[in-house]
Amino acid sequence: MSFLNKLKNEIIIADGAMGTLLYSYGTDSCFEELNLSQSEQIQHIHEAYIGAGAELIQTNTYAANYLKLQRYGLEDSVKEINSAAARIAKKAAKERAYVAGTIGGIRGFKPNMITLEEIKRSFREQLYCLLLENVDGILLETYYDLEELETVLAIARKETDLPIIAQVSLQEAGVLQNQTSIADALAKLEGIGADVVGINCRLGPHHMLKTLESVPLPKHAYLSAYPNASIPAYTDGKFHYEGDAEYFRQSAIEFRNQGVRLLGGCCGTTPDHIKAFSDVLKGLPPIEEKETKAINKVMVSEKPSSSRELPPLQDIVRERPSVIVELDPPRKLDTSRFFEGAKALKEAGIDSITLADNSLASPRVCNSALGYLVKQQTGLRPLVHVTCRDRNIIGLQSHLMGLHALGLNDILAVTGDPARVGDFPGASSVYDVSSFELISMIKQLNEGLSFSGKDLGQKAAFSVAGAFNPNVRSLEKAVGRLEKKIEHGADYFISQPVFSEEKLLEVHEAVKDLKAPVYIGLMPLTGSRNAEFLHNEVPGIKISDSIRNRMASLKDDPAQAGAEGIAIAKSLIDAAAELFNGIYLITPFMRYEMTVELSNYARETTERLSRRKQHA
Repeated sequence: MSFLNKLKNEIIIADGAMGTLLYSYGTDSCFEELNLSQSEQIQHIHEAYIGAGAELIQTNTYAANYLKLQRYGLEDSVKEINSAAARIAKKAAKERAYVAGTIGGIRGFKPNMITLEEIKRSFREQLYCLLLENVDGILLETYYDLEELETVLAIARKETDLPIIAQVSLQEAGVLQNQTSIADALAKLEGIGADVVGINCRLGPHHMLKTLESVPLPKHAYLSAYPNASIPAYTDGKFHYEGDAEYFRQSAIEFRNQGVRLLGGCCGTTPDHIKAFSDVLKGLPPIEEKETKAINKVMVSEKPSSSRELPPLQDIVRERPSVIVELDPPRKLDTSRFFEGAKALKEAGIDSITLADNSLASPRVCNSALGYLVKQQTGLRPLVHVTCRDRNIIGLQSHLMGLHALGLNDILAVTGDPARVGDFPGASSVYDVSSFELISMIKQLNEGLSFSGKDLGQKAAFSVAGAFNPNVRSLEKAVGRLEKKIEHGADYFISQPVFSEEKLLEVHEAVKDLKAPVYIGLMPLTGSRNAEFLHNEVPGIKISDSIRNRMASLKDDPAQAGAEGIAIAKSLIDAAAELFNGIYLITPFMRYEMTVELSNYARETTERLSRRKQHA
């Protein structure tokens, strides 16, 4: 009897996790490679599941594709690994169980990191390898990205008439990562040609059953479910699952009552869990009708909880000249001089104070804490830098949610200097996301959705600046990056400091047609050593020979060198004010007196230019 014919009248019990057992045996590398080096061990696991009552087993090929095997240098062994896996499973089955060739999802929470074209090529290669071994069906499992699953399912349906099982992984009960309801997703998969549609991984029986309450019985396909054993725990450097088989036994009838006809296990499950399902459901007929319930969903508020007190900076700089100033958080615990500077800059009339996020990978007082205090104590608008370097995706979202709660709505999204350049060269640089992705994710919060697609119940109100480095060999390529950042949601840009009028003209010509405004960066030099350090050692900064020579001529007179740095910056402000509405002043070494003087000068210069234009 064929697999699908049996499903017409029976509930089929499938196997459980392969990786969980291998991990518990001490394997912590490429599980799929064991098809070649430890084939007997893989066969014994298959046999254990069949002995527990599994009537469908899956090949040990979840990640046996080119893109994932590449991590282990095994990308040229795709055929060898998949072929061996299918033969091992068939040998274990011995006509006692069906064998499904398993192909796992590739995309995770960053779907755009891997293109569909790459996925298609990788999928076809693995699919053909499994089909050549005459498996009884194809199991597509653990797909977080619905677009990916729809794409590969269409390919598989075109290439084979074998039964296809297509399973998505939930973000939360009832919805996928992109907020598609599970009922709609499974209907789409059925429409593309899946014979069995369902859910697996990430969630245990409780949330899967809650989700299935909203899923009607498919018109032509059958329902499947492969729950996890529990939420994994992490103890002494190892992951483990604590859900016991008795819990699965208690939930078995509920899975049947929700219309599931193919029931197996995912992460954390063992032959004991599968035996629990089998003991309860063996011989029971599947249900033919069911009533569905709606999933209670929190509605996203159309209005942010903390509405803006001021218009966003991108609107201000479009309407009038604007000056913002960077004042780095201090490296030491004494913040008195920092707040003196913030108050002085407020009196100078700047539009915002920007606070770097551990610049040059050296720890400083938390910029969000200082930003909140600056706003409370001075009324000055804080613009908080957020780097990709120091926080994983969990920490980034938590940090941004905290900024929203504090009413800090202005953000500069930056990659961040690598950890090796800072005080702790052995520290990890996280970089879960790029600055492009960070911008997109922040804008997703503005839609009331978390990075993973969860409903946050409220919309954020972030205005997002992107970083711009004009001091590169190809300004055309740099502007191309800005256009890409605009596509990801950047509202405006803040540039690295420029140190020549020629560069100001070049940059203006390059960005004049951008849809987003630019704050051009200017920084007063404090002396010759400062100029040489910036030019030779700080990424993204180049200083002309003429300016470096001017500073070098005053290297023995610090006071005069500082005055010369101010004079150079003022001449650059004169040029910049003719070309840009936005000026971004960078304070060197907490010497805020310099940027206060330059802020006043910039305001006077722009006012003078405005009067001149009015009389022209």
